[in-house]
Amino acid sequence: MSLRALILTIINSLIFLVIVVLSITFYNQFSNVLEDRILLQLNSIKTLKKIQLENLIEAEWSNFLDVPFSEYPEDAFNISEIENNFHISGIYDLTKYHKQNKTSIGLVVIDSNQIKVKLISYNKIMSILLERTGMGNTGESYLVGEDYHMRSQSRFLPKETPFDILVKSEGLIKALSGKEGRGVYKDYRDIEVYGVYSQISISNLKLAILSEIDKIEVIAPLKDLKKRLLGLILIITFVAIVLSLFLTRIIANPIINMKKSLKIMADGDYNQTNEFVLNSNEIKEMFEALANLKKSLQGAVKFSNEIGKMNLNTHYIPKSQNDSLGKSLVKMRDKLIEFRNNENKNRISTKRQLVDGLENERRRLSRELHDGIGPLLTSLKFYIENKVQNKVQRAEMKTIVDDTISEIRLMSNDLMPSILDDFGIGAALTNFVVSINKSSGITIDFEDLTKQSNSKITKYQEINIFRISQELINNTLKHASSKNIKITLSEFDDFISLFYFDDGCGFNIKNIKLGSGIINIKERVEICNGEIKINSIPGSTSFEIELPIVNE
Repeated sequence: MSLRALILTIINSLIFLVIVVLSITFYNQFSNVLEDRILLQLNSIKTLKKIQLENLIEAEWSNFLDVPFSEYPEDAFNISEIENNFHISGIYDLTKYHKQNKTSIGLVVIDSNQIKVKLISYNKIMSILLERTGMGNTGESYLVGEDYHMRSQSRFLPKETPFDILVKSEGLIKALSGKEGRGVYKDYRDIEVYGVYSQISISNLKLAILSEIDKIEVIAPLKDLKKRLLGLILIITFVAIVLSLFLTRIIANPIINMKKSLKIMADGDYNQTNEFVLNSNEIKEMFEALANLKKSLQGAVKFSNEIGKMNLNTHYIPKSQNDSLGKSLVKMRDKLIEFRNNENKNRISTKRQLVDGLENERRRLSRELHDGIGPLLTSLKFYIENKVQNKVQRAEMKTIVDDTISEIRLMSNDLMPSILDDFGIGAALTNFVVSINKSSGITIDFEDLTKQSNSKITKYQEINIFRISQELINNTLKHASSKNIKITLSEFDDFISLFYFDDGCGFNIKNIKLGSGIINIKERVEICNGEIKINSIPGSTSFEIELPIVNE
């Protein structure tokens, strides 16, 4: 392939690729913005009409309460059904009682077993719904009852009675269930629309209000934009080909001159040195520019790949104020960082709620064991002492009851030590360590360096520190074959430090599959916004945990 053909191919391919990528990106962004704008506009219209309808109904109701009188075509209604079905004053949908099922929103007042009814003017309701400002050519707002039949005239089916039109769209079902939202779905004509929906609920009246516009009308500008972009791509491609043909001549001529100069210099004639240097500088600048372009694109692609791998700590600086691609990538990274931070916050919040629920359940079970079963066993003990005559049986039964009371006390203390609430984390850990020292062949040295007065350790932190210490000691007893454990709990002005050490067999933190114990420890540290460092070799395993102190 000749140099000219190669340059033509590279330049035009690059230009075409960039144009296509930018066109697709622009089209997608424009589509998203247009969709959001349409839905926001529909939501504003729907909200305004909902407020107007609610104000109209409430105003009619207020006026009717001041001077209640019957005002409705009695021959058009089944009067007996109304009298039999309504026993409480309020606002009702009387459409199903109308002999011709015409939309009827009625105000009903029951006074001395006498029913007075007034219908809200259907024209007033429709004057609000038929306001078409901002609704385009296919937009409409309408009301639907709980029976999935329309309560307002359809602009697309003007000859149909509203009650005869059945609506079971996605938006209506959600609106009648009390939800408010927006989306793209099929309407009662089985046509895709952009729609917003919500519920009108006043007194005993429950209606759904929907504002919709045909999707085909919304995407019409997108189709026109697609044609324009395609035409623009073809025009730019054509212009690029013409210009590239001209540019290749400019690029090829210096190379030809350079070739001639090299031949002359090869023959020993250096008179063309200045011309050769001039041409070489131009070519050098061109290739330097291409190299810089390649470097810039490589940097952007590398940055994009790092973002794709969710390595959001990678650094990238746009080449200039006009580097829209670089700015877009940086903005995307920042948005992903923000999303990840929010996701982490939500995840930690969920874990914190789960842990709080677990601790509350433990506290409840501990209280039930201590305050419920404990007194019953004590009463049983007194009964045995006073009622059982056989000394041998009495002694045996007392021993069993005492053992049971001790076991219940241990279970209650394991679930939630009362000393933790009464005297704090230092005393609770000291008591726990003493009990472990008595029941195991291991030596535990606990050093309490917390502040005895004006301590800023919260109850929430105390519970988590106690549970972490329990888990660490239990893991050592089960797996470490350790003889000595050292625990130091220190309180500083800004943070709490928990240092744990044992001289057991240790484990390889990189290769071992962490069990639920260490995972629970890490989760408790995380929900307290703390940090943990684990170091383990045979004969020396340590956990360094720091929890921040929040100054309220």
